[in-house]
Amino acid sequence: MKTISSESSQRSSQRSASNQRSGLFMLAIASLGLIALGCESGGVGDPCIPEDEYNPSFASFSSEEVNVESRSFQCETRVCLVNKFQGRVSCPYGSPGDPEGTADPTTLCAIPGTDPGSTNKEDKVSAAVTPQLVDRREDKAVYCSCRCANAQGGTDDGANYCECPSGFSCQKLVDDVGLGGTQLAGSYCVKEGTNKVGTGAPCSDTQQNCDPKYEY
Repeated sequence: MKTISSESSQRSSQRSASNQRSGLFMLAIASLGLIALGCESGGVGDPCIPEDEYNPSFASFSSEEVNVESRSFQCETRVCLVNKFQGRVSCPYGSPGDPEGTADPTTLCAIPGTDPGSTNKEDKVSAAVTPQLVDRREDKAVYCSCRCANAQGGTDDGANYCECPSGFSCQKLVDDVGLGGTQLAGSYCVKEGTNKVGTGAPCSDTQQNCDPKYEY
């Protein structure tokens, strides 16, 4: 299981040494917003749109990854958690992308906050987007959270931690991979019974089996 922990959602896990060096830079930036990680647990479970989804060239999250966005201004806790989620929260059925610039704009995923029916390609995602999984939609995997324990499971190291509200449990999601992100590693409040990888069928535009959970 890959774990990603950065303010701008850059993927910096246990890969090559060069990736680790670039990951160190991103984690240093992320540390500027770490004071938010220990704020009150109010807002835990609220829906959030990861900042990556406003990037038209960002394709999809992977069900094999955990992403912690630690400076999300959509969340009272400042933490938008993407836990083992496939696709984009704002485009459940995915899209083929537009690598040649010739695709019909109406077939492409819309950037959050734009009109889904727009024919303006500046409002569209150019990358190919993977469909979500029917049994692992965004309401189970993408929401505001907070850090409730460090990588060792403790809360007595002087850092700020939250208490998980009813319906959530404190579960370890991010390992300390030695990149300077100790204050991001550890456990986060997770909806009870949902910390697992989806194994179901992908959302199908033909079957229309994945109605949007929220308005984007």
